[in-house]
Amino acid sequence: MSERLSEEILVTKAQAGDARAFAALFRSYHPSLLRFSYRICRSEPMAADAVQDAWITTARTLASLYLPGMFRARVFKAVRWRTLDLLRKQSRRPQAFEEVDDQFAAPETPIWATSDQITVLVDSLPEIERQAVYLFYIEDMKVDEIAAVMNVPSGTVKSRLNRARVRLKEHIEGEENGID
Repeated sequence: MSERLSEEILVTKAQAGDARAFAALFRSYHPSLLRFSYRICRSEPMAADAVQDAWITTARTLASLYLPGMFRARVFKAVRWRTLDLLRKQSRRPQAFEEVDDQFAAPETPIWATSDQITVLVDSLPEIERQAVYLFYIEDMKVDEIAAVMNVPSGTVKSRLNRARVRLKEHIEGEENGID
């Protein structure tokens, strides 16, 4: 049985009140949701609060989900909105990682980028593009799912992903040429 079909069955059971099915969904998504929220707010306590609130909302409104296949998009959307709400309430803006200039200095011999270097590069993207990249590449969401999470048309998601790829490519090429 496919992973998607298994998830849809769990969602349907959870909608019918099966607490074990909801717990299985929780275990499956909770770590990813925490990482996603943290990428937005850069605060572990705030991310934990946002995800907890989103789970409560999801549990209360799960019965109104007509398409069980859209559960993943719905729960990520709930986390995104709750995280952004908490940021607004604290009058904080998402913080970018500090740029590390010499970390990307051209090496004597070509090497592959480390995950830390990739993280710094992705974190240098504007917030909205960073969220799209995270959902697409890390959470392996489809464009239409990301569109549902971000509440924008699919074409907008495609544009954001393309713009992010161009920015990353320009940054990498600038590093290779000694330009920053």
